[in-house]
Formats: sequence, C-alpha cells, structure tokens
Amino acid sequence: MPWLNLVVDTDAGHAEALSDVLLELGALSVDLLDADADTPDEQAIFGEPGESPPGVWQHNRVSALFNDDRDVPAILRKAVNSIGLKQLPEFRIETLADNDWVRLTQSQFEPIRISSRLWIVPTWHTPSNPDAINIVLDPGLAFGTGSHPTTRLCLRWLDDNMEVGESVLDYGCGSGILAIAALKLGAALAVGIDVDSQAVSASRDNAAANKAMNVRFYLPGDAPPATYDLVVANILTNPLRMLAPLLANATRSSGQIVLSGILEEQAQDVKNIYQQWFDMDAPVFEDGWACLSGRKR
Repeated sequence: MPWLNLVVDTDAGHAEALSDVLLELGALSVDLLDADADTPDEQAIFGEPGESPPGVWQHNRVSALFNDDRDVPAILRKAVNSIGLKQLPEFRIETLADNDWVRLTQSQFEPIRISSRLWIVPTWHTPSNPDAINIVLDPGLAFGTGSHPTTRLCLRWLDDNMEVGESVLDYGCGSGILAIAALKLGAALAVGIDVDSQAVSASRDNAAANKAMNVRFYLPGDAPPATYDLVVANILTNPLRMLAPLLANATRSSGQIVLSGILEEQAQDVKNIYQQWFDMDAPVFEDGWACLSGRKR
C-alpha cells in the first residue's frame, strides 16, 4: 500500500502546533526539519558550550505521513484553521511507494572480507566462505561493524600478529568486535571495557551470538585489575593521549599494544607519547587513518 507524504513549510511559532494537530487528525508520523538545511541559511539549534542554544529553527519543514485514502488537503486546511493561521501555506503531497524497508536497509550491509580467513557477516547473510572465521555482527548502537578503516586495521593486525593462547584487553570495545575476533583467532581469554553501558550490553549480546564464551565485558570501574599479553584500543586520538599511562600499565612486560582511531596526521604525535613505554613499529595507514603497534620494554 502506498502512502501520502504532506510537506509544508511554516515558521517557528506554528511548527510544533501544526505537527501536533496533524497527528491528532490522523497522520501516521510527523517529522520536523530545518527548511534551510544544506543552504547558507542553515541554522544550528544546539549552542556552543556556555552559550544558550537557539532552541528552534526559524524556518521549519513539516513532513506528515498519511494513508493513501485520506483527503490530505482537507486535513491541512482543518489543521491550519485550528492553530490560527490566516492563510493556507504552500504545500506539496508526495506519493511514497510501498517498500520492504527492513530489506532495503539490510541490503546496504554486505559481508566484509577482512582477510582470506576472517569475515564479518550480518545475521541475514549466508557466509561467503563457510570454512572461514565468520564473525556474526549486525549494525547496532555501538561502534565497530568492520566497515570503518580503523576497525579493519585492528582486525588485520590481530589476524597477522596475535599469538594463540594470549590474553587480550579491548579498551573502548564498542560492539565487542575486536575481543570476539581475538577469541575466534585463538586468544585464551579476552576482556572488553567501555564507558558506555549500551556498548557493554551490545558486546555481551554479540559475544553470545558468536558463542564466544571466554570473553567478559565491563564498565571501567567494574573490571578486575589485570595485565594482558595484548592491549587493543580503537578509540580516538585525544582519549588515547590521556589513557596512555593506563593502557601501558595494563600491558605486561614484553606484551604488545595496538592503537587506532588515529588520523594519519596525528600518528607521529601518538607514537611519540607511547614510546615512553613501548618500542613502536612503523604505522600502517588506510583511507587517512592510522594503526600503531609496539612491544612493551
């Protein structure tokens, strides 16, 4: 069944009231957007730190979705009268074809080949290579699906360099993909830590989906103190700077560290910081992002 999408522009004083009335008159959903988006007049409604935000757009675009059997112009006229507008604003009505939106969304995510033996596979796909190490992972709330260069760089490093039987810490674990991959590649145990409780929950769910039994995920204050053979941190440059002493202390003597989430031009700065504790390797780059690794002295 197709739908009708009403699009009408209005000012800040009437946008919310019009949205509410359209919902009361049978709209299935209503969106409110900046009518000047992607133009020089686009308006931010979130202020800088310490400043009061504007709060609302001055020029608003209301989009309301209706079943195709509704008299949308009549509904708009009634809504306009209800909120006290003196004349009918300009509007247009679009017909939206019926689609399988779930299938369309899923079609954007294909299996990702990390190496000849390591793949990331959404649950709705059959693995391209059933004999490979296939990590089942869907896009979700937490960062790390294998599609970003920083995640791929870390996964390839694990595939090429991690030794069977090692203990692994994934700091800033996101979806848990690196800890799960480490176990699949032969780690004896893996621990993931993230400051986001949703990331910890997503990581636990992903570990269960992959039958990765010997992995644990924690918020920072809940993780038991330990040192690891290998520490991986795929976050961002500023947190990596601040966390350098913590990550160094979490790495055992002669253990290794892998760092990503670093822009190519920031790699030397991060490398200089970690050289206090580690003999650092040459960085590896992909699409403007860097991966650093080193062995603790």
